[in-house]
Formats: sequence, C-alpha cells, structure tokens
Amino acid sequence: MNGEKKTSLLKLENVTKIFKLGGLFGSKLIAVNQINFELKGDQPEIVSIVGESGSGKTTLARMILGLIEPTHGRIIFKGKDVTTIKNRHEKLIFRKEVQPIFQNPFEAFNPLKKVESYLFETAKNLLKGSKEEILERVERAVEAVGMKFSEISGRYPNEFSGGQLQRLAIARALITQPSLLVADEPVSMVDASLRMSILNLFKKLNEKMRVSIIYITHDLATAYYMSYRIVIMFRGVVIEMGPSDLVLLEPFHPYTKLLLESIPKPDPEKRWKSKIKLSDTEIREYGMIGCKFVNRCPYTMEKCRKTEPPLFQRDDRFVRCFLYE
Repeated sequence: MNGEKKTSLLKLENVTKIFKLGGLFGSKLIAVNQINFELKGDQPEIVSIVGESGSGKTTLARMILGLIEPTHGRIIFKGKDVTTIKNRHEKLIFRKEVQPIFQNPFEAFNPLKKVESYLFETAKNLLKGSKEEILERVERAVEAVGMKFSEISGRYPNEFSGGQLQRLAIARALITQPSLLVADEPVSMVDASLRMSILNLFKKLNEKMRVSIIYITHDLATAYYMSYRIVIMFRGVVIEMGPSDLVLLEPFHPYTKLLLESIPKPDPEKRWKSKIKLSDTEIREYGMIGCKFVNRCPYTMEKCRKTEPPLFQRDDRFVRCFLYE
C-alpha cells in the first residue's frame, strides 16, 4: 500500500460493471470488463481512453468519478480504495481531488442563473475560507482558463459561446485545485474552430498546473494530439494500450487498424473507400465467449471463437489478440 501511495495517482484493478437488462429475469450486460491501468503519481500525464459508442468508455469514466459503483474490482486513488469510502469527509476530499468535465457545456449551466453563482457554489461546498479567500480562488481559476472574472460577473450562460462556457466549466473544476480531471468528450459539442483552444488549455493545465487528465473520446486525431498514452476499448474491454505514437502510428490490433483506416484521408490515392459501422452496440458481442471482434476480424482463428484472448505485452504496449501470443 505504501508503494501505491508513492507511485500511483490512480490505479484500476479488474474494474467491472454489469447491468441487468429486462427486469428480474432479464439478461446481463457486462458494460466494462476487468479494466486495469494506472496513472503514475510522480509525473502528471494525459491518458486518452478511445472507443466508439457502446465501447464502455463513459461507463468507465463514471466509475472513476464515483458516480456509479463498479460491480467488481477496485479503484485506488492515492493509495485508498475509493469504492469502499463511506465517510462523508473522505468523499468530500475525493471530490476535491477528482473533478469532471462533461460533454455539453450548455447543460452544465442553468440559463436562469448567473455563471459566477456556479463557481461560488462549488467553492463554498468544497472549500473552507472567508469570502475574500473564496473570491480569490474563483478569480484564479477563471484566469487559469484565459478569462477574467470581470468579464463574466453578472452575466448569464446565453451571453457566452460554447467554447467560453466549456472554459468556465473547466474553471469550475479547477477551483478545488484537483490532481485529476476526467474529461468526457469535452470538445464534441464545441465549434470546430474552438476545439484546438480547449485542447491546448488541457495541455497547459497538465504542464503548468501539473494536473493529470483522463481524456475520453471517440476522436483518434485529438487523442493522438493530447495524450502520452492511449487506451483503446471495444465492447467493454481494453484491446490495445500503450504510448500514443506506437498505438496509433503502428497499431497491432485489427480493430485499431480498422479505426485508423476509417478516418478520411486528404490523399486521393488513400481516400476513404468504404463505410464501416463500428458504433452499433450489439449485446451479443458483449456476451460472446471468445474475442469480441471475431465476427469482423480478417485474421480469425478457431481459438478466437472459443477463448477470449488476454492482454499480451509487447515492449511498452499491451494488445488483446492471439496474433501476439
């Protein structure tokens, strides 16, 4: 346990989430299945979790944030298993340290309330201090995202662009000076022209304020731009994991290769020639005994249908495929 405190900010051990479908006698859906990965505590980093709709990435993010409980497994933050926390004070400490950034900034703010009220509510609920100290903390958080408190004071959400609202949502998360941000598709609802500024803000927070970030996305391009390491998920399992440049420039798993091939290319000789459907959630694929990708894989072997492959390690990366046994 002492080793975890020294070396790990966050550690997931066999984290699994099972949902029941169709009432008492319905089927079960293993939405997330035995996920293991770690964020180092000595060097803040950005890790991207990538997958299409139905891959389990958002369910995993909600478990890390403590919004839903895992069915099995442990989530260890700074040496403490947060899945077993019952004490209100300990829960408060965890909420200060791990903050969410959600997808839609327009849903994060009530249109009838001034935006600063959200910032002060967060500060008052999670921090102790005088009015002056709380105001100073709010002002610093707003400045950290490239805005000034005087620019937002007295204004309502409809007076800001989507990009500005997302910056304010990030400012709200920074008020408690967290160690970890969990950002679930944070730029998918922002205009394309503003996405890069938000991504650069995350990188700045990581480098200057030493905040670790779990970046949840379906977008391989932003994942590559943002992260040091990348985790590819498919049907609730990790199928490839490692340094971003290795995983995305020299992919091992057939699914990762297919994802990359599905990105439209500007080169007319390499343009996107076929449409692939990767986002249709099929419950039977979640419940398959063997490899979840077996029905789409061009390299399927007989054992792929009978046994789910484990994660095999190859140098600095892991891949769930018998081709690398």
